[in-house]
Amino acid sequence: MSTSSSRIMASSISSLSSSLSSARHSSSSHITKTYRQASTLFLTRRLPEALSTVLPLITPPAPEDPSTDAFDPAPVARASRSTRIKVWSLYLTVLNAILELDSDEGKQAFGTHEWRTLCTKVRDGHIWEEVVHDGYHDIEGNVDADVVINLATILLAHAKTQAVSQKRLENYLAAARTPNLDISDRFGESSRRLRSPAKASGGADTPRDLNARVKILEIYTLHVLPRNNEWEYAHEFISMSAVLDDERREAFLQALQSLQDDQLDAEKREHEEREQQEERIRRDIEEARRLRAENEERERKRLEEERARRQAASTTTEGDYGVETAPSPSSAARRPVPGQPKSTPRSMPPARKGKAVVAPPSLGKRATMVFHNLRALVDQMSASVRMNPFVLYRTLAFIIGLLLMFSRKSIRERVARVLGTSWDKIRSTAGMGVKVSYI
Repeated sequence: MSTSSSRIMASSISSLSSSLSSARHSSSSHITKTYRQASTLFLTRRLPEALSTVLPLITPPAPEDPSTDAFDPAPVARASRSTRIKVWSLYLTVLNAILELDSDEGKQAFGTHEWRTLCTKVRDGHIWEEVVHDGYHDIEGNVDADVVINLATILLAHAKTQAVSQKRLENYLAAARTPNLDISDRFGESSRRLRSPAKASGGADTPRDLNARVKILEIYTLHVLPRNNEWEYAHEFISMSAVLDDERREAFLQALQSLQDDQLDAEKREHEEREQQEERIRRDIEEARRLRAENEERERKRLEEERARRQAASTTTEGDYGVETAPSPSSAARRPVPGQPKSTPRSMPPARKGKAVVAPPSLGKRATMVFHNLRALVDQMSASVRMNPFVLYRTLAFIIGLLLMFSRKSIRERVARVLGTSWDKIRSTAGMGVKVSYI
């Protein structure tokens, strides 16, 4: 009985192992076929189709019982290491190509909501957590080194800051140096499939693993830490790293110093350019002030000259039209008297020396003077009205009163009689004056 039971158990185990191997083989072939299809779509720049094709490989299946905490990783986690690296690398490459699209092109290809979701997932660094959770069962140190390199590269290109990259790389390097003391993989098939072979002894068993670790150190010390201004820490990390030999350590230190010198030179040039720009702005402001002062001075001189011309024109007009010249005695003496014989004309006495003969102003000049005087009168009236507007009201009231007064016929007739009588008196007085002058 014991022998037959042992044979039955052995046959059952062998049949179970064969069924598991066949299922694993079919799953691996399906993943490989899907990967090739997604790669072809990506190479033909059909990004939406490529993303939708590769997503089922990296998306964990929904749990059968939502009330339990059981979690199954993505299908790619059960594939071989090379296939797993290819699938995750293709996914990250597709995301990188999507983020390099223009905003309008990306929204048109994926829709506004999905486009913004993809951009936010990469720029905020959530893509790293997604890869570790869905593909490696939240074990940071089990992530393949090539996948870590691709994650750090895409974050370097598109992340807002490198704080997430620094934290994730430090966690990965610390987990990779820590030995795996979990012995549950000896009793569970799922744990053996989740455990990365390269992490058994620190991840540097082969030259390929060593090169990948060196590449990660290069990204961490020469790209991520300088972006965060951690120059001294990068120098100390390179100097104390056990992965780097003397030749690589010296090359890393030289490259770090070169990067720091380039940054200092760039900051110096930026400072000089900023100072030059500020100097140009300062000169432009001073030039604008000088031009404004010159314009104000030119306008002030023009106003003074115009005021002087007005005053001169006003003075000349008062001298020409404000004083009447009396007839000279010589002209009265030269008038003929009735009954007296005409005298022979005498020669005019010579003009006194030292007095210049002033020519009378022309008609155009007199018209100009009259115009200036009228304009000055209007300006004075407008200024007085602005200073005391009640003068205008009184004037308007006076004019309205005159109009109302002259609108009555009796008043018009009376004013006409008064004006006629006054004009007759003036005319008779003028006639008597002419007779007296004649006599």
